[in-house]
Amino acid sequence: MAEKKYSGSNKKSLPGNRKKTVFKKDNEIKEKTSAKRSSLDRKSVPANGRMAKALRQGKTDTRRNDEVRSASRCPYFKKCGACQMIDTPYDKQLRQKHAHVKELLEPYTKVASFVGMEEPEHYRCKVHAVFTHDKKGNPLSGIYREGTHEVVPIDSCLLEDQKADAIIATIRGMLKSFKIKTYDEDNGFGLLRHVLIRIGKNTGEIMVVLVTVSPIFPSKNNFVKALRKAHPEITTIVLNVNDKQTSMILGDKEKPMYGPGFIYDICCGMKFKISPKSFYQVNPVQQEVLYKTAIEMAELKGDEVALDCYCGVGTIGIIASPHVKEVIGVELNKDAVKDANLNAKINNIDNITFYNNDATVFMQQMAASGDKVDVVFMDPPRAGSTPEFIESLKILSPKKVVYISCSPDSLARDLGILKKNGFNAKKAIPVDMFPFTRSIETVVLLSQQKPDDHIEI
Repeated sequence: MAEKKYSGSNKKSLPGNRKKTVFKKDNEIKEKTSAKRSSLDRKSVPANGRMAKALRQGKTDTRRNDEVRSASRCPYFKKCGACQMIDTPYDKQLRQKHAHVKELLEPYTKVASFVGMEEPEHYRCKVHAVFTHDKKGNPLSGIYREGTHEVVPIDSCLLEDQKADAIIATIRGMLKSFKIKTYDEDNGFGLLRHVLIRIGKNTGEIMVVLVTVSPIFPSKNNFVKALRKAHPEITTIVLNVNDKQTSMILGDKEKPMYGPGFIYDICCGMKFKISPKSFYQVNPVQQEVLYKTAIEMAELKGDEVALDCYCGVGTIGIIASPHVKEVIGVELNKDAVKDANLNAKINNIDNITFYNNDATVFMQQMAASGDKVDVVFMDPPRAGSTPEFIESLKILSPKKVVYISCSPDSLARDLGILKKNGFNAKKAIPVDMFPFTRSIETVVLLSQQKPDDHIEI
């Protein structure tokens, strides 16, 4: 019998009793396709759709008026636009978000109560600051006003990790003494464009990424020494070079200035490597809740073959691996696949294999080869999945599908398509990954059981 062949790279054949599979490398598939994962900020953009429109029109918060805005507890609320619900009591936020999810998903399944946070402030462990300057040349740092490239200077944020904000403030204060100029988008002069801070919530490790237009950083050693003197908790500092006129934060070239160039964090008892470009949830507390919810939903018995689509650095698949026979992961971003393979090795997991490929193409290849899986975990980007992916899912015919979504609108659309293809949603659990914003994360369990076979929640 001829060997089955898929596209995508892997470092070993599929484990277990499955027939050995040989994969051919495809040409690189561009990541800008709407149904593919972005390498950096896949889930940081606020949700679109009806809730966004309602919020803009003031329909979801009766206190939305100029008087309330002027008295906001956030001094940047008027200019920033990132925290649409910053002055809405947290329990009210959850009720509003739940109502939105319920409206969209109830045609397909019941929606459980929102899983909120006990401490919903300062949860972001990935913090990005844009660096610029005022008319006098004084350095400023902040974020882009929503939907623009206008920089709003910010000293601290109610959503961001306080240690990250403190490090950014220190860097801003060091620039003049080291004669480092911030980048000017209009004339192309200056060196420092962005600073990215990534923190391992459960390890305490901290990465600082300095994004510049040149690989030459003046007084590099002294700068690193001064920064670490102010913040000895920093475990690595990376110089990333982005010399292109682009909206992307990170460039392709990078090298460590101090430390290994990456950090580790722990989620659900597993250790994960985080590089500057790695996709890793910005809210590590709720990330653990989200992934535990997804795996508990699947009710794994230990003998299943699981497919982890849009797998990133392998978080879901690795966490699920002790509970199944084998895991296959597929991810478009080649850097993420490298990290996923390393993460499996770090955690001594030998029943998981990762492939570098577009999830839809990979599913089509599996379906064409006659492969079968028992459960599929899918965590697509905000645009959702594709009809081609779902058609291949139908052919693979898994017993269960666990769909993790960061957009209720695209989720509702996909549930309709999945239903037409024989998959029935059994339950949905929304998890609040992004308090004080309109973004919503939801986990849905689907199966090919009869439509009247409901699961109580």
